[in-house]
Amino acid sequence: MTVKDRVAIVSGGARGIGKAVSELFAEKGAKVIIWDLLDDGAQVAQEITAKGQSAEFMKISITDRDAVFSAVDNIVAKYDTVDILINNAGITKDKTLLKMSDEEWDAVIDVNLKGIYYCTKAVAPIMKEKGYGRIVSASSTTGLRGNYGQTNYAATKAGVIGMTKTWALELGRYGITANSIAPGYTKTPMTEAIPDNIKQMALMTIPVGFLAEPEDLAVGYLFLASEEARFVSGVCLPIDGGFSR
Repeated sequence: MTVKDRVAIVSGGARGIGKAVSELFAEKGAKVIIWDLLDDGAQVAQEITAKGQSAEFMKISITDRDAVFSAVDNIVAKYDTVDILINNAGITKDKTLLKMSDEEWDAVIDVNLKGIYYCTKAVAPIMKEKGYGRIVSASSTTGLRGNYGQTNYAATKAGVIGMTKTWALELGRYGITANSIAPGYTKTPMTEAIPDNIKQMALMTIPVGFLAEPEDLAVGYLFLASEEARFVSGVCLPIDGGFSR
């Protein structure tokens, strides 16, 4: 699964799945640019470069359109291209429909949907000009099945699947593929907040019998971002241990 010397942006690359993606891509020879609001991203980049691999950190809010486009301009000025975009950044603000505020709805929409739109809008012209690109975005099993107390999150993750299929249609002629991944329950800081009894109930629904590690997701991102996946586009790949069977 070749990504050697490819320039890859990983949003939300400071922790969890994004961190695992950043580390794996760098290990495979990609030039990784970590985007995150968390300063932890700087430490991740330092750990990667200490191994003789390529990584840098840019403190970016993907909800800030101007910041996103400016950051892409800076990357292109340095590397002359963006080959891979991993739209991994996301948040949750869970409430049932009857309790959810407009502010909680808007916050999740802004990051999980509008943020991905901004990032992809910024890199797509560069990929078109170069005749090559891989766009892989984080959906969720919640986007496939819905989930109690996650109206806002489910809407964004279903929206990611719809945007991805549209981009596959629009951008395929330019050598660009667009795909999404639907992670199941994964051991990340986001899921650490879930009560233990809920985790145990979730575990009972996973046929393989265990929760994913971030590295289990990273290999899926690596495949879809690789040169070898040139004929895979417009799909949503569940990596969930059989949960969404």
